[in-house]
Amino acid sequence: MLMVIQAYILIQTEVGKAANVASKIVDIDGVINAEDVTGPYDVIVRAEARNVDELGKLVVAQIQTIEGITRTLTCPVVHI
Repeated sequence: MLMVIQAYILIQTEVGKAANVASKIVDIDGVINAEDVTGPYDVIVRAEARNVDELGKLVVAQIQTIEGITRTLTCPVVHI
């Protein structure tokens, strides 16, 4: 069985950019879901990768480069 790491990525965007950011992120390989939400974060993404390094590359090289994103917080899923 192939093990993967899953994470929620909480994203803050520039005002009025949440829907556009979510629509761009959902097309990235490894992203399971991306939705714009209300509250302290504007978009919440669920993503998966083969390991922590690949997850980091997904966030830094692909998600954080999208125009309109001001901050991300990555929360890996743990199974206790």
